[in-house]
Amino acid sequence: MEKGELKILNKGEEEEMELQGYRLCRWRLALVGFGVLCTGGFLLLLLYWMPEWCVKSTCTRTTARDAEVVLLRSTDEFRRWFLARVRVMLAPGSNPFHSLETQTTSPPSSPSSLSCPFSSPSSPPLANGYTPHPSDGSPAQELSRRFSDYQPTQMRYFTFHSTKYYWSDEMQNFNVLTGLEDLEVSCSTIHSEHSAGLTRNQQEYRRLFFGVNEIAVKVPSVFKLLIKEVLNPFYIFQLFSVILWSVDEYYYYAAAIVFMSVISIATSLYTIKKQYIMLHDMVAAHSIVRVSVCRANNDVEEILSTDLVPGDVVVIPSNGTIMPCDAVLVSGTCIVNESMLTGESVPVTKTNLPNPPPGEREGVDGAYNTEEHKRHTLFCGTNVIQTRFYTGELVKAVVVRTGFSTAKGQLVRSILYPKPTDFKLYRDAYLFLLCLVAVAGIGFVYSIVLSIMNEVPAKTIIIESLDIITITVPPALPAAMTAGIVYAQRRLKKIGIFCISPQRINICGQINLVCFDKTGTLTEDGLDLWGVQRVESGCFHLSEETAQKENLVKSQFVACMATCHSLTKIEGQLSGDPLDLKMFEATGWILEEATEEETALHNRIMPTVVRPPKQLLPSQPDASAEQDMELAELSSLYEIGIVRQFPFSSGLQRMSVVSRTLGEKCMDAFMKGAPEVVASLCKKETVPEDFAEVLEGYTKQGFRVIALAHRRLGSKLNWHKVQNINRDYIEANMEFLGLIIMQNKLKAETPAVLLDLHRANIRTIMVTGDNMLTAISVARDCGMIPPEDTVIIADALPPHDGQAAKITWRYADKPSRTTRLEEINISLEAEVHLEEPKTQELYHFAMNGKSFAIIAEHFPDMLQKLVLHGTVFARMAPDQKTQLIETLQGVDYFVGMCGDGANDCGALKRAHGGISLSELEASVASPFTSKTPNISCVPSLIREGRAALITSFCVFKFMALYSIIQYISVTLLYSVSSNLGDFQFLFIDIAIILLIVFTMSLNPAWKELVPRRPPSGLISGPLLFSVLTQILICLGFQTFTFLWVKKQPWYEKWKPLTDVCNQSDPLNVSDLNNTEVDEHNIQNFENTSLFYVSSFQYLIVAIVFSKGKPFRQPSYKNWPFVLSAVGLYFFLLFIMFHPVKGIDGFLEIVCVPFEWRLQLFLVILVNAAVSVLVEGLIDLQGYKCLSWLCPSKTAPKARYMHLAQELSLDPDWPPKPTTTTEAKPRPENGSVYDIIIINS
Repeated sequence: MEKGELKILNKGEEEEMELQGYRLCRWRLALVGFGVLCTGGFLLLLLYWMPEWCVKSTCTRTTARDAEVVLLRSTDEFRRWFLARVRVMLAPGSNPFHSLETQTTSPPSSPSSLSCPFSSPSSPPLANGYTPHPSDGSPAQELSRRFSDYQPTQMRYFTFHSTKYYWSDEMQNFNVLTGLEDLEVSCSTIHSEHSAGLTRNQQEYRRLFFGVNEIAVKVPSVFKLLIKEVLNPFYIFQLFSVILWSVDEYYYYAAAIVFMSVISIATSLYTIKKQYIMLHDMVAAHSIVRVSVCRANNDVEEILSTDLVPGDVVVIPSNGTIMPCDAVLVSGTCIVNESMLTGESVPVTKTNLPNPPPGEREGVDGAYNTEEHKRHTLFCGTNVIQTRFYTGELVKAVVVRTGFSTAKGQLVRSILYPKPTDFKLYRDAYLFLLCLVAVAGIGFVYSIVLSIMNEVPAKTIIIESLDIITITVPPALPAAMTAGIVYAQRRLKKIGIFCISPQRINICGQINLVCFDKTGTLTEDGLDLWGVQRVESGCFHLSEETAQKENLVKSQFVACMATCHSLTKIEGQLSGDPLDLKMFEATGWILEEATEEETALHNRIMPTVVRPPKQLLPSQPDASAEQDMELAELSSLYEIGIVRQFPFSSGLQRMSVVSRTLGEKCMDAFMKGAPEVVASLCKKETVPEDFAEVLEGYTKQGFRVIALAHRRLGSKLNWHKVQNINRDYIEANMEFLGLIIMQNKLKAETPAVLLDLHRANIRTIMVTGDNMLTAISVARDCGMIPPEDTVIIADALPPHDGQAAKITWRYADKPSRTTRLEEINISLEAEVHLEEPKTQELYHFAMNGKSFAIIAEHFPDMLQKLVLHGTVFARMAPDQKTQLIETLQGVDYFVGMCGDGANDCGALKRAHGGISLSELEASVASPFTSKTPNISCVPSLIREGRAALITSFCVFKFMALYSIIQYISVTLLYSVSSNLGDFQFLFIDIAIILLIVFTMSLNPAWKELVPRRPPSGLISGPLLFSVLTQILICLGFQTFTFLWVKKQPWYEKWKPLTDVCNQSDPLNVSDLNNTEVDEHNIQNFENTSLFYVSSFQYLIVAIVFSKGKPFRQPSYKNWPFVLSAVGLYFFLLFIMFHPVKGIDGFLEIVCVPFEWRLQLFLVILVNAAVSVLVEGLIDLQGYKCLSWLCPSKTAPKARYMHLAQELSLDPDWPPKPTTTTEAKPRPENGSVYDIIIINS
């Protein structure tokens, strides 16, 4: 094994990392220690900020197996470094699932304990025979002591982001122990080998590896948070600045900066602490409960949930509980509310894991997987509302995962350790700061050279040259930058949009494509029953409005509507999927569930029973009273019991039930689901020949269609066999019963919002789990696809019987008139220009989830071209929605996602701006949550994002100019051995800069979305051009003032007794200059002149940079900013033309002749006019000027623009309908494909 070996952790996963092993080196440590002493601790800070430097300077490379320290680097675009200390644990074995030879549950004091290798003789007997373990890390030591008699094994591990990575000799790498899934056990193995429970020793042994079952969100102490916050490079720079200013006796300004920093740190600490406490409370609310577990000797024991380990068998109480772990049901049924994880508030029925008999396991008994078997898995944090159980058998579940490995744990980890927000603005901001540092470096060298030439003392040289650096990098920059985001967040809150990731607001300003879920987002959540269309003898009847007819009560069609659902009664109210509710209510039937008492009296689960009300049953002919009674009884006894339920699966797109009608010997199977799927599982002769045409007719009109089917089961199938039978056996050879047609109305706001987005050149895409033709119809209805545009459906087929994967192309419908297919004309100008001008898109691609998966696997290059025009993605699974978002981001789209939270969690989290329309806890996964349950929040968010982004640019440009203006003033004054006074700095930084910065950020968003997008970064031509021209203007006017004052006839080197005012000033202020001796040479004519001009320059650039339309409201509507600017103008003009002794003394201003003040005022007016004029010209003609200066054609920046450019030259694009695209893998490289066009 090489020493330079690089290991890959979590390969192929989101948290993939590179790992290098290191061993501590003593001489390097000593050398670093000496360096820390020599640099006064600065080297230690540098190593704290740079983990890779820290490891490489104190350690030597070694193999991962022998490492004492591991250096980790993420493989994503951020390439972040982390370090972790490797620890060693002594354990009785190396595999938590190995069965150790001798096991006993006897207390240590009994004689049998002598043969038990896990019990230490010194351990006292404990209550209930188990040890309650606190969550402070001590359990591992405690257990290690108990297992000390056993031959110990050294286990090497490190902890990173609340996850333990153990060294595996077999894999020669560190890997995570997640739980029972690591064994890749089959469903039948869970029943046969893992459903009996663990002994206490097995449990304690496993806890050594899996740790305490707790999602521990430790709230850091204020001291820890303070240290972490204070060690931020920016605050260290501020500390350096404050020390420097104190040495130079700038006490007031230093105190003001300290005051600002203290407030900033205190606010930051309060916010961080509050977030930690909120998360801790959310997690801790139900994290520790008492649970009953089954032991290997059939005992049931009550323990704390923190003691649970994978493999434990927990008993789910009948009155429900909050799940403390992920567990798979092995017996009984549970009704669970999973809103905490999925956002779906509809109760879900969880059934026990299938256990196929030994002869039927081939092909159906796959490895257990939480995602595949989620209908049988109870997830941590979800609420079990009620259970159904046998008399002699409890509702049991086998613990699969614990702690941070659980579904809830993963969610909490994603909140605790989020990915940094990558945005061009922030990268450019750092580059800009580096430019300022470079400018500071020039000033630093200049001031040293100048001071040496003027024979200034060494101490003054050091202080003044370092002071230049503190002036150039403004200390209030971070506070100023976040102001705009904070204000935008407040405005969003007012319109009902809540944000948990404020940095994303700026990114939302760049969104140019939005994906929408359909049901509950674009359309109303509830469905209305439009009608039914029954089938008899393989032919469709005419459609009927209702199924509540006497002649249909006992039909299989109505029986299927009444039984094939997952409805349940919770506190007397019917609850379940909205579609199921509408369907059941349409029958008018009654649902009855057995009570707990009734269930306990029977040897099996009492079935849920459905029956029609008496008034729906056919009326009986007149007879004797006695017969009447008997007939009434018989008729009232028509009821159907639901014996077994196979829940709806989005993968299978169907659900089915097994039922028995009272008095019947045979059972019935009923199925409902996607029409195409149901028809494929029915006998061909029962499916009408015109099935496809009828279905297409409904789906084109935007109806949601569900098909029903039935099958009479054999008399040999008894209740027990049904409980263990595989659903594939039931769901075959069915008889097609007909269609239920549901209407899903568009929300009133949908068309108008989509039109707004279309006008703003923001692409819209529909991503839904519904039928494709229904989705296309809704897309046309809401204006996502204009009526005259053509829709091309891509049907992909996987490789089969030696044939390559292929895509067939067809029209969704024949266009109403002959439409000429034209390539889209995406503008290839610079992104910041009027990007994507309105061009009529004349074709759209549509595909389903199955085709999407095949194209992604076999045609990866084709997928990027398809998403350029893909508008409808139907039958998409939750992970495919996320994959689509990633593909769109891969071609450089800024993607927004709007969903109701049900299946959209992954996509909402992955998108640049995810907006959840659900207010449930799952919205924790989404950066934005809207109180308004419609898509009107999307344009509002984009508008606010654009306003916040432009505010960030304005503030950054203003802060850059502020530091440069001050830098120019100080550099000019250094040439005459002068500087700005302490109170001058104070006035500029507090009264002018802070007031202006915090009020210029208050401009609200512009009232409508415009087609143009704001620039995405600071390093863009027009922005840099704007900043540079303003710098040159300010430099020119300050230099002119500085040189011109010396040319004045009254000018002389200023002394305390100098009085130039009386020569021409009408005001008698001869005593204004009678001040004490000025050691720092602050009071002079150059200083006063530059102070006046620079003070006005700050206000001029603030007004010039405070942009309004088209992204923000005009500045004159921002009254705090207007009041501040006008107030400061009046104040400065007042002290300039009407000197006040107290103010002049405070600001260390000297009296100058009245004519000079008028001349200065003229300079300021000309400066203002030039600044406004130049900025206006840049706004109007900036792009033309830049293209004239740089005539070379630049390639488009965004990848989707490159693709559009390529496709515009491709004569075979878009693919013609009735053609097939075939993929042929090249033998030398499986990922490259030849694409062959075959005309059908």
